[in-house]
Amino acid sequence: MRARLLAPALAGLALLAYAAAELYVIGHPGFPLDDSWIHLQFASRLAAGDGLAYNTGQWVAGSSAPLWTALLAPAFLLSPVAAILWSKILGAFFLVLTVVAGDRLAAQFDLSPTARLLASAMIGTSHWLLWAALSGMEIMLFAALSLWGLVFHGREKREGSGFLSIVILAAACLARPEGALLLALALSDRWLFFTDDAPPSLAWRRDPHGFTSAAAAALLVAPVAFFYFLIGDSPAPSTLAAKTRPDFLPNGKYLSLVLDIFWRSQPILTLLAAGGIIQTLRRRMPGAGLAAAWVLGLPLAYSLLASPGWSMPLGNFGRYYLPLLPPVVIFGFAALDPFFRTFADGLAIGGRRFSLRGLAIFLILAPHLFALAPGPARYVQTVANVEDSDVRAALWLRTRLEPDALLAVQDVGALKFFLPNPVIDLAGLVSPEIVPILRQEDGVYWEERLVRHLHERKPDYLVVFTRSYPMLTSPQGFERVISFTVENNVTMAGDELVILKTPWCDRPLTEGAP
Repeated sequence: MRARLLAPALAGLALLAYAAAELYVIGHPGFPLDDSWIHLQFASRLAAGDGLAYNTGQWVAGSSAPLWTALLAPAFLLSPVAAILWSKILGAFFLVLTVVAGDRLAAQFDLSPTARLLASAMIGTSHWLLWAALSGMEIMLFAALSLWGLVFHGREKREGSGFLSIVILAAACLARPEGALLLALALSDRWLFFTDDAPPSLAWRRDPHGFTSAAAAALLVAPVAFFYFLIGDSPAPSTLAAKTRPDFLPNGKYLSLVLDIFWRSQPILTLLAAGGIIQTLRRRMPGAGLAAAWVLGLPLAYSLLASPGWSMPLGNFGRYYLPLLPPVVIFGFAALDPFFRTFADGLAIGGRRFSLRGLAIFLILAPHLFALAPGPARYVQTVANVEDSDVRAALWLRTRLEPDALLAVQDVGALKFFLPNPVIDLAGLVSPEIVPILRQEDGVYWEERLVRHLHERKPDYLVVFTRSYPMLTSPQGFERVISFTVENNVTMAGDELVILKTPWCDRPLTEGAP
């Protein structure tokens, strides 16, 4: 029992180190992504009774994580500061749940106590999962739901009863859009199976809970999907359309980028994961088939939406794939486990006994600890980048800008959260009408099309990064008001954020308060 508490305890200590570094350097809680402020803005409007709105009174299908929005909203009944802290507490809580789920999944795969402990400890102290837990994002919520869904799915298949896994995975769909793929795979795994024929073929399985599980999933997912369809003509959030472009052919470059995400985080276990998948499938471990299909299927599915020459749907720092790290780690240890069992007592050579298992553990832990050591500093740097750009610009405008002035912004998170002003999202995440303008193939430079649209909407000011909008921010572009430099930038779209005054601005800035 004490050994099983070790991994959650290590995760808690690592989280305290990250939070202490943030408070020491930044002086207050912040977020490493502007998208974190987007979630808080949606939650603040929901708490105010405005529904899934971004600009007051305007419903949009822009929340990619409505369940996360709902969990954040109650804290706004206290204060915005309480909501910021609550988002971090929730992230830490779901990290611990992910660690516990990882241990349960490793047990279902019949891993030895040593492998189970190492797997759960490495999940709990993964530098990217620690970053995610304090990021204010939905990453750990989705990781916990997807992993617990895998655990209960394997248990239900082994016992031949229950449908709690489908309910959990349906909830995961409300935490991230890609949860729909995992839910579809789980339902398929309950209804289809491979025969023992040579070659094997697919056959139908009679699932006594098939109708009930499908109905429970629809009851959770359908209302949100229907709302999004009414608002945005698609059951998926508008952010998915803004970040993807179907190509219907696997994108090899994209798949190599996904592999690099896992390689940089867990190089040895990533190499071993394929062997672990084969090992668990051959031994018919409960839930192994669904877990393997999930790990392999998500990159392949997204590669079909990564059109060449368009943006690659990876998320900042590959965050869309961070929830896959726990099953990859577990599959890696599944491949190593026979080695651990075989050489549990070491190897005798020339009268001396050598611990081959200890050497293997060292080789696995070394890159993990090497990446973990600078983790707090890396996290603080990402928070500082957001603070130096979007947050700083929002607070500068807050004391100078009339509340009804219209803003067009590249990053719609902090600038909207800290300002009462209506905003146009130039990236199209919460202003989906922008997406066709950016993607239109008419031989006209995209910034020229954007200028035409801005001329119709007539915003008073623009807040954009120089590198992203070279025409708008050039000397021949709009009038520059002030710029903010992002030191040691690793997060934002550029090193310089500028506020521009448009030619049709009729709301001049006032003198700022101290």
